[in-house]
Amino acid sequence: MRVAWIVAPIAGAAALLGALAWSAPEDRHNGDVYRQLELFADVLARVEQDYVTPIDEQQAMEAAIQGMLASLDPHSSYMNAAEYRDMQTATRGEYGGLGLEVTTSDEGLVRVVSPIDGTPAARAGIQAGDYLTAINGESIVGLTLNEAVERMRGEAGTDITITVAREGSDPFDVTLRREIINVRAVTARVEGGDIGIIRISTFNEHTSSMLQDAIRTVRRDTGGHLRGVVLDLRNNPGGLLDQAIEVSDAFLDGGEVVSTRGRQPEDVQRYNARRGDDLAGVPVVVLINGASASAAEIVAGALQDRNRALLVGTDSFGKGSVQTVLPLQGGRDGALRLTTARYYTPAGRSIQGAGITPDMEVAARRIDPARLQRAGISEADLPNALDNESGAQRRGVHVPDDQPPENWDADEDYQLSRALDFLRQGLVAERLRARAG
Repeated sequence: MRVAWIVAPIAGAAALLGALAWSAPEDRHNGDVYRQLELFADVLARVEQDYVTPIDEQQAMEAAIQGMLASLDPHSSYMNAAEYRDMQTATRGEYGGLGLEVTTSDEGLVRVVSPIDGTPAARAGIQAGDYLTAINGESIVGLTLNEAVERMRGEAGTDITITVAREGSDPFDVTLRREIINVRAVTARVEGGDIGIIRISTFNEHTSSMLQDAIRTVRRDTGGHLRGVVLDLRNNPGGLLDQAIEVSDAFLDGGEVVSTRGRQPEDVQRYNARRGDDLAGVPVVVLINGASASAAEIVAGALQDRNRALLVGTDSFGKGSVQTVLPLQGGRDGALRLTTARYYTPAGRSIQGAGITPDMEVAARRIDPARLQRAGISEADLPNALDNESGAQRRGVHVPDDQPPENWDADEDYQLSRALDFLRQGLVAERLRARAG
């Protein structure tokens, strides 16, 4: 029986180490751990021997590891070797698939955090907060997140039909064509001849360098008369911490960007911007919404706390934890994505579960008070989400004071329109002075 050579060493080591632990009272906790390992080995042996059909031991072990990590928080997980390679490719900004950032719910459903700009999912109208319940007619309810994502991937040019459940609508099918996803992390354009609009859709390895290109573009296209910049971080699911720091650095003249605090009191790291504001004090409005997460929240929180930008939109997602990718055997056995720290804004705020609250709350669409409900999901909705250790909580559902008028064209971007108004009317500097004072 193949499992014998797996179980016997585990059980033998557990028994030996358990005896050693009992010989030293201060290590009694270790003895408990080793007994649990014996229990695990016993269960595995029984399943391998008595289950109604032969099992795939490797798949069973991976599922056990995933279960352990999923019990910790929503973002810790195990990647096998193939998944680890896919993750490395994704952070470089090019991979095959649909262009969705997804997570799981308490009910075992796959939920969309955000579609990525310019991808098949975004073009098909998939929205943050949608549930994906089936792929090509086969239910994915109850699958692990990695299993569901693996089913969505495939050869570029092939079609896939996903079943979408959306609040207030009957489930519907959407057929998408898989593509090689070349994520354009940053785009830029000029509005009205004097205001630059810089959109950051994700934080991959190219984001900070592409931001520098974007800044040069808006300076050039405004003929050197740049009146203000709108930094659009809406629907940005985050990404690499170092890129969030570099992006913040571009707008700040030195000082702290973010700090991370781990398990031990001494596990504190502070990240600072270099001297020199790349925009030389040009007024900035940052757009955020409920799908602005992680690295996007680091940037928004830094620019808000340092009084560099006016935040406009709605409360952000609330992901305030840092994941470290730990290769196993150099990646040969895959890698752990493990939550190792929480991050804090320069003012010491943890946004875990609570999100970043904008300075000017502006709704994207008109809200009927009689049908008031939370749009999309937040970090606090995820299974086993970490608590906010300072006690901060996400605001309850409410109707923003500023929302589109009844006759507003639904195809027009109201939040962006208001951001432009604030810049043109000189309200950004006024609001920042009031906040500082």
